[in-house]
Parts: sequence; C-alpha cells; structure tokens
Amino acid sequence: MRGGNLRYRFEEFAIDTDRRELHRGAEVVTIAPQVFDLLEYLIRNRERVVSKDDLINAVWNGRSVSDAALTTRLNVARSAIGDSGDEQRLIKTLPRKGIRFVGQVREAAGSNLGEVAPESTLVLPDKPSIAVLPFENMSGDPEQEYFADGMVEEIITALSRFKWLFVIARNSSFTFKGKAVDIKEVGRRLGVRYVLEGSVRKASGKVRIAGQLIDAVTGAHIWADKFERDLTDVFALQDEVTVAVVSAVEPKLRQTEIEMATRRPLENLTAYDLSLRARQKSSLRTREGFAESIRLAHRALDLDPRSISAAVAAANGHFNNVGLGFSTDPQFDRSEAIRLARLALSLDENDERALSTAGLVTALFIGDDETAIDYSDRAVATNPNSHFVWNYRGWVYQLAGQYEEAIRSFERGIRVSPLDPVIHNYLAGIGFALIELRRFDEAVAFFKRALRQNSSDGVAFRGLASALAHLGRDAEAREAAARMLEIDPTFTISGRISRGGQTNLKLLVEGFRKAGVPE
Repeated sequence: MRGGNLRYRFEEFAIDTDRRELHRGAEVVTIAPQVFDLLEYLIRNRERVVSKDDLINAVWNGRSVSDAALTTRLNVARSAIGDSGDEQRLIKTLPRKGIRFVGQVREAAGSNLGEVAPESTLVLPDKPSIAVLPFENMSGDPEQEYFADGMVEEIITALSRFKWLFVIARNSSFTFKGKAVDIKEVGRRLGVRYVLEGSVRKASGKVRIAGQLIDAVTGAHIWADKFERDLTDVFALQDEVTVAVVSAVEPKLRQTEIEMATRRPLENLTAYDLSLRARQKSSLRTREGFAESIRLAHRALDLDPRSISAAVAAANGHFNNVGLGFSTDPQFDRSEAIRLARLALSLDENDERALSTAGLVTALFIGDDETAIDYSDRAVATNPNSHFVWNYRGWVYQLAGQYEEAIRSFERGIRVSPLDPVIHNYLAGIGFALIELRRFDEAVAFFKRALRQNSSDGVAFRGLASALAHLGRDAEAREAAARMLEIDPTFTISGRISRGGQTNLKLLVEGFRKAGVPE
C-alpha cells in the first residue's frame, strides 16, 4: 500500500509511512497496525470518497468485515487523532456513499519531525486564522515607526482575545516588515487563511489608518476601510478597526462579545508611547537594552500608575536582568520583579501578560510552583493565541519539574508564532526539558537547532554543553562550554544556582560540572 517514505501532517499530527508511526507533536500515539493502515489509506486518498469495499480490499485484503466492525475501527482512528463519530471534523462518513478524510493535509518526503521549516506550507487550523502584517508608516518620520508598530500590536492583542480565532503572534508577522510580499505566500508560510495589511499616517494631531483584509488562499479582498481620528482618540480607533476586522472574518459573532473582548486600555497616550518604546528595547535582549527598557517603563508608570503594559515591561526587565546574569544587584532586581508583577496583577487579574509574568516570577523567585502553574494556566485560558503566554508557561512547568507539559507549551508557542525571531528561546526550552528526561540525544538536536537560529545564544550553548557531557562526548561538551563562556565570561555554576529554580534542573547542573563549567 505504501509507495516510499512520506509524512502527512495535519493539525498537530504527523504520519510517517516508513516507520508506520502516528505522532502528536513530539509524542508517538500508539495505535493498532490495522488502524494505522485505515488512517493512512484515507489520508492518501483524501481527494475522493472511499467506499466500504475500497477500505475492506485495502485494509482487510478483501476479507468479510461487518458494518459494526468497520464503524468500530473508524471510531478508534478518529479517537487517535482527536476526532469523534459525533464531530467528524477530520474523518467524515457520507451516508450511502462512503468515508472521506476532510482535514487539511501537508505532505513531506522524508522530513524529520519537529523541524522548524519556515519556508514550507503550514496546515490551516480548524478555525478562522489570521495574520496582521506590520502597517506601513506613511508619516515620513522614522521616529514614528514605533507608533505604526504599536497600532498593529494592539490589533493583534485584541483579536487574540477571541478564543475561536487562531491569531499569528506579532514576532512572526513582523518578519515581513519593510518587505514587498505576496499575500498568498504569507498565508502559506504562516499557515493562515486571512491576512490583514494596511498603512498608518500620523501628522498634525491626527492619525489616518487604511486597512484591507485578504483571503490568502484565493487572493480575494474581503474588506477594506479607512479611518481618521484625533490622536487623542487612538484607542477608539483601535476598537473600531478590530470590530470591523473580526466581523469580516466571523460575521455571526454577536456584537456584545466583540465589545467585551475589545477592552480599552487605561493608559494615556504618553504612557502608551513609553511602554511601546520599552518593549522595543527589551526585544534586543542585551544588558543595555533591558536597562533602557526598565527606565522607560518606570517613566510610563510615573505618568500612569495604572499602566499594565508598563508594569509588565518593567517586571520583565528586572526579571531578565537576574535570569540572564546581567544584574549588578540581584536582590534588588528580584524584589522589583516581584513587586511589579504583583502590581500588574492587581490592575487586572485576568490580563494574560500580567498572569504570565506573575507565574514566571513566582516560580523562579518565590518557588511556589502550585501558584505559578495556576497563573500560567489562567494566562493561556485567557488568551490561547499568545506566543508569550505559551513560552512563559513552558518555563514555569519546567521549573516545576513537569517536563512533558513544558515541551507541549513550547511546541504550541512555536505553532502560534512559527517565524518568531526568538524561536531559539523556545527550542532551547525544549532542550532543557529533554535533559531532565534523560533524552540527551534529542536535547543536543534541539540546542543545535536553536544555535542555527541564533549562533550567539549563550543559553543554548549552556544546554548543549550539559547534554553533550551526559553523552560522554567530552571534547564537544568542553568546546560548547568554551563558546558559552566567550559570550558570558562571568557565568559560573554557583551563580546559576543563586538565580533560583535549580531544584528540578539537577541533571543540567550535573552536566555543567562534567563539561568543566567554572564552579
């Protein structure tokens, strides 16, 4: 029945016809050989309705099979891929005609599971999916670039609150910034059905926004509109744009649900500008970048003490100072990270940014895993389309010693933001979890993939050194440790332990010692 090694990918599943394996993410789903044959046959012949006789000839070699037995096998196959006889989302029975696999499938010849391949076509999710591209800054003033970017970020955030939408994260959408793009290609690379693009002109106290929504599969224009508002009314403009876009994608949404989801921020415009600039600086992930981010975020808080965005930016700046070894006063940065995370949570206990930040700060600096997990789970429940919350949830679960769940979180973050410029952080996170699961060979592969994304990622070099040491590849381990020390000359094992969160990272630390990392 098989004609060479193929992988069929659909939703979070993949079928390897050579190994005869069904995978869900990085996990192998155990199914009976006959169920595998049935599933493979349906997927391979997905362009047509397969009759009962076709299935019996292909899977049972023409033996007599009752309708009840066939139905049972079909339902087992559905269950293995998260479908059911009632829902029939992927395997559909057409009365008196036959069966057809109706899910979106991507084929790959001999590809490896888990590879991040931005150039390939991603499977469309089973719900409306959208990417918002960076709006073109028409102001002619490079200093106003942050305003155009911030406008798009707010639209992405508002759209992401709709749990029935699959929204691509800002980091992946912004890889197309400043480029002439083909919308169909954008849709294929990001795995979305719809793309929103537009332009922003900010001048003379006014802001003018033009936007258009395009079907990335057909290229058809679904919606287009222009808005002009006084700059002081920018949040009303954001609400209006968001309502229009979501209504175009899903016209049956009730207006009240849209109004509830598009919460207007409390920040005044000046604090808002400062918070946007703070985010820009923190994305540099350098000592200087975090210092400037903290300064800007605190200025925003001085102007608007109720700014959640500023509190989160400041808390993350202090947190990363400690976590990345940049701090000159770790105790102060810990205290500030805890204080600011609590401030953000007190301003809105249902804000996913506040919940995620509080979760990671609680896990690393307070050591209360139960509370940290609760915060992280609430964050993803509030906004399942945010790569930020899945990334932080991955680190929280890893610090809590729940490594399989950590891996699932990082994988979901990668799917939400498949072209993320900091995807190496997710890959390294998976690598660290694999070390503690004693899957050292796999860990090495993930750290190397992270380093292909960012060759100066000292965190990935740390993990690579530890994993190689556990495998007895001493020369390679010491080379990785040396590269890590070139990037971070002050790194020591005792310094890493003093940052917190080492209780469930014992194998990582053990690998450091084997690799010759300074004590």
